[in-house]
Amino acid sequence: MIKKFHITILFFMFIQLSFGQKTSTFQDSIATYFDEIKTEANKHQQLWEKNLYEPILLVNPNSRQIFANFPDSVGILKQNGKIYSGILPGKINIANTAVNWNGRRWAMIMFPLPTNKQDRINLLAHELFHVSQPSLGFKLFNTENNHLDQKDGRIYLRLELEALKKALQTNNKTEQKTHLTNALAFRKYRYSLYPGADTSENLLELNEGIAEYTGSIISGRNRKQSSGHFVQSINSFLSNPTFVRSFAYQTIPIYGYLLDSAKKGWNREITIKTNLADYFIKAFDITLPNDLKKSTDLIVNQYNGKAIISEEKTREEKTKKLIAGYKSKFITQPHFELVFEQMNVSFDPRNIVPIEDKGTVYPNIRVTDKWGILTVENGALMSSKWDKISVTTPLKMENKNINGEGWTLELNDGYSVAKDETTGNYKLTKK
Repeated sequence: MIKKFHITILFFMFIQLSFGQKTSTFQDSIATYFDEIKTEANKHQQLWEKNLYEPILLVNPNSRQIFANFPDSVGILKQNGKIYSGILPGKINIANTAVNWNGRRWAMIMFPLPTNKQDRINLLAHELFHVSQPSLGFKLFNTENNHLDQKDGRIYLRLELEALKKALQTNNKTEQKTHLTNALAFRKYRYSLYPGADTSENLLELNEGIAEYTGSIISGRNRKQSSGHFVQSINSFLSNPTFVRSFAYQTIPIYGYLLDSAKKGWNREITIKTNLADYFIKAFDITLPNDLKKSTDLIVNQYNGKAIISEEKTREEKTKKLIAGYKSKFITQPHFELVFEQMNVSFDPRNIVPIEDKGTVYPNIRVTDKWGILTVENGALMSSKWDKISVTTPLKMENKNINGEGWTLELNDGYSVAKDETTGNYKLTKK
């Protein structure tokens, strides 16, 4: 039987916002945020031939207080001037995502919001695209790209991004095309190293890459600001522990931005069947060399290749040790395995660790299911089939509250935890 589940991806923001300001001032700010995105969405209706301004939930992840621009269908949200407010139920995971709740499809965005207006609008527009995504003909894909946590996968993604940075930083069309050609050569060579990578990367880019391109256009940045934003975004991205779920936020917005000057409205040609890499190769009129390995070897050092390769070799050795520890912790040693029934999950995609064919370790993750709420702050192993999650063995069990090393489980009625005396593993049982 195929289990139904919903996945939301959690991005933590770094910009601080004070919640100690006066209520009236704060609510005025909320109304201003809604007005900002409403104005820009209306101004950019031609982007998708649709006004993307839709219901929005702004959420304080600590108090679960929510502020909205529309009412809900059951009256949890109470009107206060131009906005609506209430408390988000505990069973709903908090994330930057699109969510169906109380009769509407919402863009959910966590506080604190970016202090920079254009970054703020970019974020809201990205999530609003996800709200309209189904009606625009795009499915919401959830794909693993674990090859981007391997040495060569990371090397050739980083080289692609370095080439894109140079394409952004030149006004010479010939030089720009050369850098775009090299970026796509690095990409195509990466695909040749990992069978199936072209499909899995493309699915995530159709989901998150197109959404981020949409956000970047609606943000209202001029061309100089956009170029600077993308370069800064790549530099920040490269400090992430892993690239497997967040690379699409960098690639497609840049290719799309650079294509805009020659082919405005290109995005409306994209469908769920489009191979984006092939689309951009054709759109930029690029011819790639037949021998990708030979040609990329010749240009590696134009894009900081020597340093990148050295850094990735060092990282690979550290990662091997980290993976060995996780395999012992969640596979070899006794552990607690929770099988999903109707799962909803939110997590930070920037620091996950793929473990061969066993699944992926998520250092921070929150799971809600029929059996309760699992909150993890020190690692859990998600199976490769997304049908179960493993944490360390329980240390303390009091009624419905189960605690382990860096995790807590709030158990619902009708469920209990049992130990297998033979293996030492724990599992959930249904009464």
